[in-house]
Amino acid sequence: MAGAHSEHKDAYEHGSMDVTEQVKTFKLFAGLMTWNAYAFAIIVLFLTVWFMPGGSFLPALISAAVAAAAGWWFLRRKPAGH
Repeated sequence: MAGAHSEHKDAYEHGSMDVTEQVKTFKLFAGLMTWNAYAFAIIVLFLTVWFMPGGSFLPALISAAVAAAAGWWFLRRKPAGH
């Protein structure tokens, strides 16, 4: 059984496989996880400010909106030339 595999060991060249689909999938996954984590952080911020002692809905909404706008600005996809 080992003989059947050993005859093909020289046929493989390290780094010769096309990995463009894997790279695109990883970038998509990383982007989705980044935005999901940020959305979770905004929700936690909103609920924390709303339900803290002395907190209310309007300050929670304002702080979440400001953080969401700042996050969108910093996490958005930048053009390739910049």
